[in-house]
Amino acid sequence: MSNKKINKMPLGDASTKFLIKRLFRDYVSTQLVKIGLSLLAMTIVAGSTVMLARQMEPIINDIFLNQNEELLLPIALSVVVIFFVKGLATFAQSMLMQHVGLEIIARIQTQLFKKLMRTDLAYFHEESSGNLVSRFTNDANMLKGVVSNTLTSIGKDSLTAIGLVGMMFYQDWFLATIAFAAFPTAILPIAKTGRRIRKVSTNTQETLGLLTTRLDEAFQGIRHVKAYNMEDHETQRVSDTIHKVLRLNLKSARTSSILSPIMETLGGIAIAIVIVYGGNEVIQGTKDPGSFFAFITALLLAYEPIKKLSKLNASMQTGLAAAHRVYSVLDSEPTIKDAAQAKVLEISKGEVTFEQVDFNYDDQTPALNNINLIAKAGQTIALVGASGAGKTSILNLIPRFYDVNNGRITLDGQDIRDVTMSSLRQSIALVSQEIQLFDDTIRANIAYGKPNSSEEEVIVAAQNAHAHEFIQSLPDGYDTLVGPRGSRLSGGQRQRVAIARAMIKDAPILLLDEATSALDTESERHVQTALTTLMQGRTTLVIAHRLSTVIDADIIYVMDHGRIIEQGSHSELVEKGGTYAKLYALQFAEEAQAVNENIGSSEISTKR
Repeated sequence: MSNKKINKMPLGDASTKFLIKRLFRDYVSTQLVKIGLSLLAMTIVAGSTVMLARQMEPIINDIFLNQNEELLLPIALSVVVIFFVKGLATFAQSMLMQHVGLEIIARIQTQLFKKLMRTDLAYFHEESSGNLVSRFTNDANMLKGVVSNTLTSIGKDSLTAIGLVGMMFYQDWFLATIAFAAFPTAILPIAKTGRRIRKVSTNTQETLGLLTTRLDEAFQGIRHVKAYNMEDHETQRVSDTIHKVLRLNLKSARTSSILSPIMETLGGIAIAIVIVYGGNEVIQGTKDPGSFFAFITALLLAYEPIKKLSKLNASMQTGLAAAHRVYSVLDSEPTIKDAAQAKVLEISKGEVTFEQVDFNYDDQTPALNNINLIAKAGQTIALVGASGAGKTSILNLIPRFYDVNNGRITLDGQDIRDVTMSSLRQSIALVSQEIQLFDDTIRANIAYGKPNSSEEEVIVAAQNAHAHEFIQSLPDGYDTLVGPRGSRLSGGQRQRVAIARAMIKDAPILLLDEATSALDTESERHVQTALTTLMQGRTTLVIAHRLSTVIDADIIYVMDHGRIIEQGSHSELVEKGGTYAKLYALQFAEEAQAVNENIGSSEISTKR
């Protein structure tokens, strides 16, 4: 199977119509009851607005012209009631649509995370963490806007505009036709603006993802930033990205705002026509002042929702750009997944076999070439060689983080592609030099692979990992929070917690990826003791740069450029005098020199 990049999955159809249909099907359709109640409230708001416009006729005719004192209080009270009803309906509509939008965000974010947790490991190597976080935050919030704001605008603004325009045509169809004759000319610029907004919004979201990535890199690597005096460099990088976001936002604002002068001009023309034509009718006595003021009030009230509707396409395109990015993740399909007839892995011995395995991370760069390897039940197999020789690739293939291109890998004779990934990974424990602890208690981190572990199991695992003593010395013991990525623990302590986590999982296959390479001598001694306990009774594949730690391995495989060039026990390989013997002799000489230098330094210090 080819391991191609999968982060740039095509969406298939990114048209406005297609995306709107998908959003309705996937998210809006689940909220129809709340949306229906909201539309009812919007209808009340629209009706109230029309009633306010209608009230202008009796206010002008009965109060100001006819001076009917008896109608003064009833008309005033009716205005209060209309505003009260309109306020309650506006509150109900707003709360219901906010509820709809927030529930949609929660559902989108949950689906995104669930999808990503089941995506190939290669996806996370190809896609930046900042870009993924941006999908959860910026894109999801924009989708909330396109759903709640669009529905609100279509509902409240459309109903209000329709009600007011209907009233105007009822009062004077000829004057209403003249007033709105110019508005269709705005359709073309509205459509063009929407297309531009979609493109700019997509670029903005991608740049925000880049900004999140750079912030994360700077904060996580702050120790190295300061050590290399790169504060100004990182500040400049982030500043450049921030200003790129600024330029894109300004471009978006300019594009959106271009509609304002068009709509304002058209509105001014419509009102001017009404004033000239309608005012002339009032002067000539063919129309009463009250109906004229009711008409012009309706026109003024209709202008605002019509203006909002003109901006609806631009706002909607911003949200649809976010929808396109979200669906590009949700529509991606992992290449590594369970076969149609996958069975549960049955471990009887724990023998791992590589049979003529070829593997590459893309279509061009070979990582492994014709690998034949056997790790019999309970054996410890060591992989040694220079960086880039293919050692980690072998370990990555066993839990199916990647799939082989040719050949096969078996566990007790079962091809790992024919068993469920859940049962496969349940049978494997991994300890690497890059320890990932979660910002939780030590207890939770140890029990991570087995959440239902008892207190006794956690303690026994910690004792076997030689971690119990230091855990007890901490202020809160097993309830001590380890901090982000275990930052409150030393390297050796983090490593022993990770070993305890592997202990409690009690998997028959153990993978050790340079688990002691980054530790000081004292920490390494503790960790190595813990690892020795962990390896007992398990089939173990271990990568180590320090050959002294794998002398006791049953078989040592020496790798070079993706091939196995030597294999055998330590004594056999030394006796051959090949690559391994040279590596071992070189490391032995370096370690001996380091010991002599330390002894010399101690003697000088003693004499002083």
